[in-house]
Amino acid sequence: MTDLFNEAPAGEPPPAQLPRVVIYTDGACSGNPGPGGWGAVLRWNGVVKELHGGDPATTNNRMEIMAVIEGLKALRAPSTVHVHSDSSYVVNAFRKRWLDNWQRNGWRTSSGKPVENQDLWRELLACAAPHRVVFGWVEGHANDKMNNRCDELARLAIKERA
Repeated sequence: MTDLFNEAPAGEPPPAQLPRVVIYTDGACSGNPGPGGWGAVLRWNGVVKELHGGDPATTNNRMEIMAVIEGLKALRAPSTVHVHSDSSYVVNAFRKRWLDNWQRNGWRTSSGKPVENQDLWRELLACAAPHRVVFGWVEGHANDKMNNRCDELARLAIKERA
C-alpha cells in the first residue's frame, strides 16, 4: 500500500497504461471550527474540471482532506495521480508515512492519542487505492495559479453555506 503514495524511483516512468491526472486541492474554514469549504481542480489530457463543496460546521484540516477525497472520487478509471496541496498535514501524512504508522498503531498517534479525522483518512485511503498517487506540497497563498484557484473555490463553498 505505501508504495502507492511515494515518488517512483529516479528515472522510472509512471506506468504507461494509466492516464496521468493532476489534482490541485485546498481547504478553508471561517473560524476553526466553523463553516468550511474545499476546492479541487483536476487536469487530464487538456480537460480542466473544477469541484467545490463544504460543511457548515467543520475544521480546516477536514476540508483539506475532503478536497483530495472529492478529487479522487471524480476519477472514472485507475490513474497516475499527482496531487498538489498546500496542506502539510495532508502531504506529510503520505510522504512521511504518518498513515502507515497510525494504521500500524491501531489509529493512534505516537503519543497514544486517537488519530484526528480518522473517518476521512480511511475514506481517502479507499479512494486512492485504485490509483498510483503522488503527493506534492505547494506554498499556499503564493503565486501558484492553480492553488489560488482552489482557494477561491473553497471560499466560494463557504459563502454558499453561509
